[in-house]
Amino acid sequence: MIALCANSVFAIDDAELDSLYRQFQMEEVEVTARALTKDIIVPQALKGIELERLNALSVADALRYFSGIQLKDYGGVGGIKTINVRSMGSQHTAVYYNGIQLGNAQNGQVDLGRFSLDNMDEIQLYNGQKSDIFQSAREFGAAGNVYLTTRKPYFKEDERVHVRAKMRFGSFALANPSVGVDIKLIDNLSMTLDVEYVYSDGKYPFRYKRVFPSGETAYDTTAIRQNGDINAVRTELGLHHYYRTTGFWRLHAYNYYSERGIPGAIVNNVWRNGERLWDRNTFVQGQWQDEWFGRWSTRLLAKYANDFTHYKNYDERLLPADNKYLQQEVYLSLANKVQVFNWWDLSVAYDYQYNTLRKDELVSGVTDERFARHSHWLSAATAFNIKEYLRLQASVLMTQIINQKSEIKNSPKVTPGLFLSFRPYPAIDLSINAFYKQSYRYPTFNDLYYTDLGNANLRPELARQHSVELAYKITNDKSSVANDFGYEIAAAVSYYYNRVTDKIIAYPKGQQFRWTMLNLGTVKINGVDAHADMSFYLPLRFVLRTRLNYTYQTAIDVTNPSDSYYGHQIPYIPWHSGSGVLGLEWQSKRGDRYGFNYSFVYVGERYSQQENIVYNYVQPWYTHDISLYGEWQLRADQNKQPIWLKANVEINNLLGQDFEVIQNYPMPKQNVRCTVAIRY
Repeated sequence: MIALCANSVFAIDDAELDSLYRQFQMEEVEVTARALTKDIIVPQALKGIELERLNALSVADALRYFSGIQLKDYGGVGGIKTINVRSMGSQHTAVYYNGIQLGNAQNGQVDLGRFSLDNMDEIQLYNGQKSDIFQSAREFGAAGNVYLTTRKPYFKEDERVHVRAKMRFGSFALANPSVGVDIKLIDNLSMTLDVEYVYSDGKYPFRYKRVFPSGETAYDTTAIRQNGDINAVRTELGLHHYYRTTGFWRLHAYNYYSERGIPGAIVNNVWRNGERLWDRNTFVQGQWQDEWFGRWSTRLLAKYANDFTHYKNYDERLLPADNKYLQQEVYLSLANKVQVFNWWDLSVAYDYQYNTLRKDELVSGVTDERFARHSHWLSAATAFNIKEYLRLQASVLMTQIINQKSEIKNSPKVTPGLFLSFRPYPAIDLSINAFYKQSYRYPTFNDLYYTDLGNANLRPELARQHSVELAYKITNDKSSVANDFGYEIAAAVSYYYNRVTDKIIAYPKGQQFRWTMLNLGTVKINGVDAHADMSFYLPLRFVLRTRLNYTYQTAIDVTNPSDSYYGHQIPYIPWHSGSGVLGLEWQSKRGDRYGFNYSFVYVGERYSQQENIVYNYVQPWYTHDISLYGEWQLRADQNKQPIWLKANVEINNLLGQDFEVIQNYPMPKQNVRCTVAIRY
């Protein structure tokens, strides 16, 4: 199975994929040609077996290998992990789970650490927006979109059940078993069930060192991270049904429960904090889609989510707290697309969402405080495909946010987008892609109303994005011949300029669960992303694969020339960052695989506060990770259905580097994970 970077993967939409799988009931394959595609801005993507090769436990770990992102990680298995794309802020990045956005009206943060890779089929990152105009209205609204797609069941003619079981264990008392079952109930109707448990005591050694601006060492010691434990259970249930040749519906239920310690920042020689956090995230969502008269398509989405958070502080040195939050969300979306001509499509979509938040602060005596929000999105879009030379897409989105407890009068906001792709020589896979887009981000409930840190005077953000990309791919047709040499090389480089007005930033202030909120005014962001994916098919069934990413960016505050931090890089945005993956694999004729994988991540120097002074300087960090794996076919059952066994050993942070993604939150040193999996 061949895995390529997003710029080399042939992209087709959900309806086409489902139709393809219904017609051809075969084992999972990845299409590697980049023929005429509907994607104008082709996403970065990791899919299938390529995800398995990475030294990654969660979705957050996998996203480190995309260019143009910053990942906030507070350390350990239980540490909160959020993503920031092109310095726009995590609230400008929408995360979609099987086509429907994951919401958090309370703080706008989606903890990507709670989404496992065990049942994940594909991760995609779009800058700007997904370039298929047949989508929900709110998908036109974010500055960047991350799409998480879970595995779909596929059966051969005589197959009715697939079973997967995995046990992962490792450093810091990690225990991570998971089980997945696919069942064909009747023809064209199947069910999936996935259950996973994660435990870790979070006790890892770290070095704590600080140096005065004069160069003199303030302190240098080694300690064990405390209160970083986690107990978590994830359960997912899905139903998939296809009818006729064009229609399908899906239902998906998700429940995640966790209890974890919040280790807190290491400041003033305080090594242990007494904060605890309980989370329960539950949602049920459905999708129905069909096609009429060969030219009209309709998609209906619906979701109900119920999220409970309990935060308690036992530490007498910090502010006492015993807070409970209950969020509920109802979401509906209706989208329609019509193909006017073979070269011209139109779409219109409307989304509605209702959010409520109940807050009980037991220590302060503030109980049953409620907030509510009505959100409306209305979009219209058009797409033109002029042979294989030129593709154009334009969209306009109206957003209306109504808060029931707010003095801020939010009038409807209209944000446009324009995307184009030009291929000057159709015989050569070279394209010039560009887009301009505006996006709108309204303050969250916490931004506005949080008791201690909320700021009711926060202004909404308005972001303007400009991007141009040059993408090229070259393929040797002999790549499918096992005993001959072949290669596939795909590369792209992008320049982008973003301007954010009234940018809202959030960073921890002493306690991880609490944030400081403020408007920076105006931020200018300039950057260059470059990524390349290369596969070399060698004699004797060896394959060498490499994936390289690099990002350079400046994100400076240009609000007020009289400010001491005018022209300074905003907090936690590095000038330079990058990653690399190198893998060598051998596969036998019957499908047994053996491989070695090496990965490298680098994040350059940054500053933890608005002023870029020595006191706020955060050192660069880098890690080396390696893994060895093997997969064997044990036997075939009486129906000739094979049973596969896989073993994997990972060594992360091979050189034991001391580093911090967020200042005063030390990350683990060298650690090991071992995995044994069986599938049938």
